[in-house]
Amino acid sequence: MFDVVYLCFGAAAWALVAYKAVAWFRDRSNTDLGLACLMTGGVATVFLFSAPSLYRGFDRLVGVANLAMVFLYSSVVVFAAGALVLLLRWTAGEGEAARTRARTRARVAVGVVALLWAVAVTGFAVGRPDAVEHPRDFSTAYTDAPGVMLFLVLYLAIFGASLACLGTLCPRYAARLGGSWLARGLRVLAAGCWLGLIYCACKVIGFALSWAGHPALWLSNGVAPLSASVAAILVLAGFSLPAAGPRVAAWRRLRRLTPLWRTVTAQTPEVTMDGSRWSGRWPFADLEWRANRQMAEIRDVQRGIRRHVESDAIDIVLERARAVSLDDGQLAAVAEAAALRRGLENRAVGHVPVHGADSVVVAEGRDATELAAEYEHLALVADVYHSPLIETVLTELRQRSATMRS
Repeated sequence: MFDVVYLCFGAAAWALVAYKAVAWFRDRSNTDLGLACLMTGGVATVFLFSAPSLYRGFDRLVGVANLAMVFLYSSVVVFAAGALVLLLRWTAGEGEAARTRARTRARVAVGVVALLWAVAVTGFAVGRPDAVEHPRDFSTAYTDAPGVMLFLVLYLAIFGASLACLGTLCPRYAARLGGSWLARGLRVLAAGCWLGLIYCACKVIGFALSWAGHPALWLSNGVAPLSASVAAILVLAGFSLPAAGPRVAAWRRLRRLTPLWRTVTAQTPEVTMDGSRWSGRWPFADLEWRANRQMAEIRDVQRGIRRHVESDAIDIVLERARAVSLDDGQLAAVAEAAALRRGLENRAVGHVPVHGADSVVVAEGRDATELAAEYEHLALVADVYHSPLIETVLTELRQRSATMRS
């Protein structure tokens, strides 16, 4: 059970590491992305060595009991060192002098962590009292071994300090980024850090209770590992959100926009670009580019058919739509959908009204915030494109046009 869970999470984490590493190789100057790769790799290694079978198999291979725990905790320390470097970079300030100071302090911080960890590993090597494997209860099995306790206490001190710093900094940094996916990722990362501090607290309390003669195995071997596992998942989610979030959003836009795009471009294929850029590739390639392209091509169709739409058609649509108590967003979507269908219908039969509409576009964004609202607006247009209300309005427009012609 534990093997399956931890190995699955480990595989997923290493897939995330590979994805981020590819992005970093494309932009080697992005130090923060490189640190994110390093920290994510640390978490991924923790998951792998947490699998009891892999833990024991590694120890059998090297012939040293519980050496896997050193590699597991070393991976956590790598994460902690990366967190400290990020902290120093983010708080360095502007200017070359500030960046130089940050680099110097980062080297000092990494050096101090490396020195402390060398002392901790030495404590493990000297104080390991037996050759019994303890993949699930290592911290409670050696509470009477000073060397191992030194190893564990230094590990918790390094890890806890980095979690506290990163958990405090991430929300402050996210507040500057508004509602972006990076801000959301930082907040999730902060939640993982604070939950990781609960793990550290459980371990320290467990040590104290064991030394006082009241061991609480349920706390050290139950609550602590559970909180650590959930914290690691949150940390991975925090690292993945800035990359995954926009792609998921783009996929949702595509899923909602594609039916409308296919319908309107079927009659005006000249506005569409060559689809060879993504043909033959897996369906999640270039999601954002494809979503942007679909929206732009829908807009091109709308601008091309405006002379085929009666100048007062949108006013008539809005008047009929208000009678069914729609909100402003729904009103705009209904008006645009009806105008789009009317324009395509008139164009198909070659009808050009005496007075064409100046525009059939009701909402059009320019900056990033407006662009997101425009996507949602066009998605609503797609949702109501074949609604009964549109059919009713189009029937009225057809009847009025027929009367005027006669």
